[in-house]
Amino acid sequence: MIFEERESQVRSYSRSFPTVFAKAKKDKLWDENGREYIDFFAGAGVINYGHNNDYIKEKVLDYFGSDFLIHGLDMFSIAKRDFLETFTKEILEPRGLDYRVAFTGPTGTNAVEAALKLARKVTGRSNVIAFSGSFHGMTMGSASLSSGVDFRKALGTQTTGTTFMPFPTGFFTTFDTIRYMDEMLKDDHSGLDMPAAIIVETTQCEGGIYTAPNEWLVALRELCDKYGIILIIDDIQTGCGRCGSFFSFERAGIKPDLVTVSKSISGYGMPMALLLIKPEYDIWSPGEHNGTFRGFQPAFVAAKAALEYRASYDLDAETNRKGSLVKEFVEKEILPLSDIFELRGLGLLWGIDVHDGAKSKAVAVEAFNLGVIMERSGRNDEVLKIMPPLVVEDETLLKGLQIIKQAIINVYGF
Repeated sequence: MIFEERESQVRSYSRSFPTVFAKAKKDKLWDENGREYIDFFAGAGVINYGHNNDYIKEKVLDYFGSDFLIHGLDMFSIAKRDFLETFTKEILEPRGLDYRVAFTGPTGTNAVEAALKLARKVTGRSNVIAFSGSFHGMTMGSASLSSGVDFRKALGTQTTGTTFMPFPTGFFTTFDTIRYMDEMLKDDHSGLDMPAAIIVETTQCEGGIYTAPNEWLVALRELCDKYGIILIIDDIQTGCGRCGSFFSFERAGIKPDLVTVSKSISGYGMPMALLLIKPEYDIWSPGEHNGTFRGFQPAFVAAKAALEYRASYDLDAETNRKGSLVKEFVEKEILPLSDIFELRGLGLLWGIDVHDGAKSKAVAVEAFNLGVIMERSGRNDEVLKIMPPLVVEDETLLKGLQIIKQAIINVYGF
């Protein structure tokens, strides 16, 4: 097969889902043999609006068919203007937000790298605090913020400039991380360098679907204000409606200084990444951060259409309703199978922690064989990750959950 002969060994998802995919629509995919799969993966969070969303597709096809600008670096364009106006009207203004938008392109790790550079430029400091269980990307700066040892080991060099603190999970739900950081920061003999920034995911996805409490996020915002630290929220996977509101931090009522956004922002799987910046911190010099593909015009078109679509669909309410269906099914049908199983999540981002990496892998393989595409995450990949498109049909959602239950029964022999 040409993939084994020619594609790099670095490929990963193709090993978990060993078939050749051909088509996709809404909440399903089909391989080249016509076999159907329910999508509980959503392109790692890219396909929030479903595969080949008709409304978005129509706008993109119209644009492609009209000889409009396709590649524009960071030049002004009609497509960029339309996106910025819609983003301002539909997202920022209703939430009382006044962010400047930096187009970092083409993917999430570029937005994280830009956030690091800007926070360090603003504060004149270099250290950054990240958290246990974090994942922020695979390039040098973002991987240095990711707690998984394999992510940092792959860099091939010692990472510096990051201090990891406990995230409120497991034992550390009883540990006051905020007070600990406060005590360390005010002690000039603690050994902790005053950080330029603190970066956090409000719900850790690759870390195992752990959600920070609202009061913890509020206290973190207050800590940053106290010491003049830039608060960066990484909303790359948890944003764009995944957690039941467009920004995942809305539930806590906080306003981060910088926000990284990517994955589903383009609405159609196109490469696009943003760094949202409070105006007082937008101190870039022209060209100080750039990228060849930060001006991919069809992504602007798709992103504008996605924002229009989500408003007409009442997506947040639907996401939370469907999330309740997931929670109800798992609590009723799956958790009773074993007293060690644990469910965590919100919106349409859920994880079933089976506390056994080998068994979780076997369940994911069996689910794939039965027709469900599902990722794993967390320590030793022990968490079965349920992350369908936000527009998943109720019938498809419940069918997929039933298949996961059957896969668990088959693997465990219940």
